[in-house]
Amino acid sequence: MKKRTWILALLLMNICSIAFAEEIKTLRVLVAGGAGFLGSHMCDRLIQEGYEVICLDNLQTGSRANVEHLMHHPRFVFMEHDVVNPLDLEVEEIYNFACPASPPHYQADPIKTLKTSVLGALNLLELAKKYQAKIFQASTSEVYGDPLEHPQTESYWGHVNPTGIRACYDEGKRAAETLFFDYHRMHGVNIKVARIFNTYGPRMNPNDGRVVSNFIVQALSGRSITVYGTGEQTRSFCYVSDLIEGIYRLMHSPDTLTGPVNLGNSSEFTLLQLAERVLDLTNATSSLVFEPLPQDDPKQRRPNLDLAKRALDWTPKVNLEEGLKMTIIYFKEHKKTAL
Repeated sequence: MKKRTWILALLLMNICSIAFAEEIKTLRVLVAGGAGFLGSHMCDRLIQEGYEVICLDNLQTGSRANVEHLMHHPRFVFMEHDVVNPLDLEVEEIYNFACPASPPHYQADPIKTLKTSVLGALNLLELAKKYQAKIFQASTSEVYGDPLEHPQTESYWGHVNPTGIRACYDEGKRAAETLFFDYHRMHGVNIKVARIFNTYGPRMNPNDGRVVSNFIVQALSGRSITVYGTGEQTRSFCYVSDLIEGIYRLMHSPDTLTGPVNLGNSSEFTLLQLAERVLDLTNATSSLVFEPLPQDDPKQRRPNLDLAKRALDWTPKVNLEEGLKMTIIYFKEHKKTAL
């Protein structure tokens, strides 16, 4: 009798364990562009939060080194694939970071850049539709072009040159937003769209041509710092951990909040002010060299963050000096590959 009671108790325990395991089922998430600067930090956050992560990247601008520390994690899988080509993976959430994001990289093959933005979005949206997955689009402040409104609100339609050298990226991201909202309206796909403003931090590609990495790498190597234009044009710089927090909150906001939502830092600096900060923090003696301003380069860029503050209870925490110090440490530690 005692043996029978013990067996029954054991069976009940097993049944309860199975039910509990089903209740806390791990969500399977796809991060497209997951080996890139932002994508790799998103993978870190999702692993930290207990997700099963599939990191998808064609390694055009991403790097295995950015996710090397995750390669042996039991909830992490790396898959080399180009989102321009269709894919079929059963997932519950999708983050789309897949696209070169710096001018030298996206202008190197503008047709491929446009394909990545448009066909990549289309393929991932089809996947979201098939498996009823929630999907995030990493859009960009570049959809505002060289803005005539300052600071930029989400309701501003932008001032973009559709035939210029930046159009492959600017218009590609604008078209991707159109696809996201059409899939939402026509097929009920659960979408989240963020317009990301200048972001910096560890794992930036030292050769990507972005102003923060350019200035730091040039200062650390003792080279002249290249300033395009007069240096009076402004940018707002968001540290990567703040951005990832904003994206995570957006993905976990009510389904009615589709976006677009501006994510960035509203503190505005001229490029000359940025150069001075970098020189001070690196103790470099580099001189400034001025080059002509690239075509269609925006003269002002600063987000209006009212929607993010109200809907996500989110504001960036890391100021420029703190963020630059952490980024400089990263480039010093990776000096051989960075310089």
